[in-house]
Amino acid sequence: MSVSTFLPLALAALCCAPVLAARYHDGVDRRLTRAAIGLFGGYVDEFRDEHPNRQAALRAAHVPVTYREYGATTVLYAGLFAILGSVLGIYVIWGLLLALSVDPETLRAALPSALAFLANLGGVPSLSLVELFGLLLASCLTLGAVAGGGAYWLRWWYPRYVADERARRIETALPSTVAFLYALSRSGMAFPKAIRIVAAHEATYGEAAAEFDVAVRNVDTFGVDVVTALQTMGRRSPSPQFREFSENLVSVLQSGHSLSDFLERQYHDYQEEAESQQERTLGLLSTLAEAYVTVLVAGPLFLITILVVIGIAVGDTLEPLRALIYLILPVGNLAFVIYLSVVTDKLTPGAAASDAGEAPSSDLPRDIAREARPDGGAVGADAHPNVERLRYYRRLRDLRERFGDPIRTLLKRPALSLAITVPVALAGVLWRFPAALEGGFDVAAIDDAIAAGLLVVLTGFAICYEAHRRRIDAVEAAVPDLLDRLASVNEAGMSLVSAVDHVRGSELGPLGAELDRVWADVQWGADLQTAFARLERRVRTRTTARVVTLLTEAMNASGNLATVLRIAARQAAADRRLERERKQAMVEYTIVVYVSYLVFLFIIAVLAASLLPNLPAAGADTATATGPTAVDGLGGFSDSDRATYDTLFYHATLVQGLLSGLIAGQLSTGDIRGGAKHAAIMVGLSILLFAVVV
Repeated sequence: MSVSTFLPLALAALCCAPVLAARYHDGVDRRLTRAAIGLFGGYVDEFRDEHPNRQAALRAAHVPVTYREYGATTVLYAGLFAILGSVLGIYVIWGLLLALSVDPETLRAALPSALAFLANLGGVPSLSLVELFGLLLASCLTLGAVAGGGAYWLRWWYPRYVADERARRIETALPSTVAFLYALSRSGMAFPKAIRIVAAHEATYGEAAAEFDVAVRNVDTFGVDVVTALQTMGRRSPSPQFREFSENLVSVLQSGHSLSDFLERQYHDYQEEAESQQERTLGLLSTLAEAYVTVLVAGPLFLITILVVIGIAVGDTLEPLRALIYLILPVGNLAFVIYLSVVTDKLTPGAAASDAGEAPSSDLPRDIAREARPDGGAVGADAHPNVERLRYYRRLRDLRERFGDPIRTLLKRPALSLAITVPVALAGVLWRFPAALEGGFDVAAIDDAIAAGLLVVLTGFAICYEAHRRRIDAVEAAVPDLLDRLASVNEAGMSLVSAVDHVRGSELGPLGAELDRVWADVQWGADLQTAFARLERRVRTRTTARVVTLLTEAMNASGNLATVLRIAARQAAADRRLERERKQAMVEYTIVVYVSYLVFLFIIAVLAASLLPNLPAAGADTATATGPTAVDGLGGFSDSDRATYDTLFYHATLVQGLLSGLIAGQLSTGDIRGGAKHAAIMVGLSILLFAVVV
């Protein structure tokens, strides 16, 4: 077989290489787009009006290309993949002909009588040249059409998928966004400025803010009025709920009715809708939890038991058992984790952004930062002689804080614990690895080291994450109380700065320490907005981000902040109440997962510790046995068979414990990282069981 045999395949792959390169190189992407528009742009424009849904999907998905450009590149990609599929079809048919180049009589003798008709396929290589050419042509055209049509369909399906995802995220963020607009309107801010502020905080308000950014861009770029921009925004939004809100908002603006009253009604309506949505999602989660226990815990346990019994009575079932433990069980659990993440994402609009990238901060006072040049120097020669010294301090501060106080660093960023525990676990596995290579590779010699390393990694991450999560929860739980107290003090006539000083001595848990740092920033010359911004960067949760954004913008609009603080307090309290109800509702299903795993462990322990050791040894004379002790049909188990089954049982409990723990945490908290502690407990129980009992 020469190299030239694969030359057509190499040429076809080379034709499709620009498609892959275009994803990573802008120059290739531009040239490919120009070629596509030149070849197929006119064709796409000709049929533009026949596909209005495609244009709407591109706009709703915020795809940053025109319909003509996207459609032309889609046709080009489909053509390239059709060529690749046609060439692959030649090799597929060629491989089949080689596989079937067996005499039909030989196949007929080897096949069971029920499948004897398949022997006729052995005569395919004896086709005439014309028949063979027709078969190759039909097969190549079929595979080419499937590849090209699949690429064409996927390219047009993807914008609809992105638009649907955006619609879900818009509706999740809509209650908090409307509450923010309502609070800003009550502070006396003009509505055009309010939507500009919302659009500027996409990191806090998500896709709902991205929709308002469309209206702001239309006003700034095309000079349209606010009402027209809002109408266009609503028509292009993928969310029916957001479209309805936009239409009602435009009607209120055109009629001159009270905007604050409208936003207040919408805020309460969306809050009720969020509660009903949570009830529906919790009902779905309860069904999913029951389905998980039935299909992915009880089902595999039943299959393992059946396969062991069949292996004892009939013959070797090790290969199906390995497929179940190492393939079916992990894939099924991972698929459930992915689907569960989509469902639980609807329940966490105020989820912590604790592992998000920290925004760049400036610890210089605003008056100094304002007078600093972009190159780092001061505007005047004698303006601020310590600016450069402060800049060098900032560069070294992160390194000093991380390595100077590693415990605090791990509690702030739990993922960094993996940098310590993973090398330790790998070192333990590598230390045991030479023993596994003696006389051929034996996984049983290192599975204890792997299990212990996994337990170390899970335990280290779980400790850091739970401590971090508890602190974040304590801070968020104190936010409504803080806002209520600030509102009460502000209503009494005290300024917000004085109110912060007055309230920081209250019992607010970890938030009290953060307020002390806010007050220290103010005493050192920072304004209150800068001090709150630093608070947001330290805590880094979406709840605090929303509160800080609201307070900062409201302080710029009005001095009477009591009403705004009350609105923010109600919104924060509502989010906390929904989260608390969800956790309480899912506790029982977490317990169900634990009970099901304990049953799994119990059955495996019975099989490994009671059944297998009491089977007759291989080669035992069972034929001479009489009475009730005779065992018909059993050939006995050798010591190697028992060791293999014990290893498989051990691995099954480890795999099931790891994945069940992660799913238990995802059910209870909506975050798979919250399952690390459950996974550590279950893996620890598995190790203890096989170390002590089995």
